[in-house]
Amino acid sequence: MSQQIYFLNGPNANLYGLDKNGLYGSESFVSIGERCQRRAESHGVILLFRQSNHEGVLVDWIQEARQHAAGLIINAAGLTYSSVPILDALLMFDGPIIETHMSNIWKREPFRHHSMVSKAATGVIAGLGVAGYELAIDAVVNLLGMRAV
Repeated sequence: MSQQIYFLNGPNANLYGLDKNGLYGSESFVSIGERCQRRAESHGVILLFRQSNHEGVLVDWIQEARQHAAGLIINAAGLTYSSVPILDALLMFDGPIIETHMSNIWKREPFRHHSMVSKAATGVIAGLGVAGYELAIDAVVNLLGMRAV
């Protein structure tokens, strides 16, 4: 039986590939999701890849993950730096949590240098673009002992 991993994305992640400055790369959010699905399939796991611009929806999905997911990956985007509700929900999740960011948040504006999500995360991957998303899947699989990576 395959285990399930939740991969949650926060506000504006749906706009990946559309930024004229290219901060988040040129690949669309849909294409990134497809790449992540292929990576999860290569490990024999089920991936639920979601995005919302709404904090409460992300909290609902984290709470849902408590019943349905063995591991969780989250790019809370702009909510990373301010959301106590997301932090509280993550602290109630028993499995491994990988915080991901397409960009290196420590090379950006100073307010991005403090992550609320990190307080609950098992690990953080930042600044590797889409490759970081795929590595986050590998990391959760490894932490769960499902398959060596």
